Amino acid sequence: MNTLLYFEFPSDGPYGQEAAVAYADLAADISVEDGLIWKVWTEQPETSTAGGVYLFEDPESAARYVEKHTARLAGFGITDITAKEFAVNEPLSETTRAALRR
Repeated sequence: MNTLLYFEFPSDGPYGQEAAVAYADLAADISVEDGLIWKVWTEQPETSTAGGVYLFEDPESAARYVEKHTARLAGFGITDITAKEFAVNEPLSETTRAALRR
């Protein structure tokens, strides 16, 4: 069963195109994460917040990633992290055109 993962944490940037350049290697690393279907990067400079929404193939892959990414963020000095996992209702999501497969 697909699992949606939501991360949010404080961030002073960079944002936008600067973030795309600064985090290119990180994005490449995340792109090959076991069980990852996709990630949407999120940012809100007005509230100094960043994060992402991820879709994983199964709860185990999502849980492994929460552990890995929380440790990675802590290594950057970021500890005020919100991470939530949600089961995906696949029939309803497919009706509303969700991309649930690679």
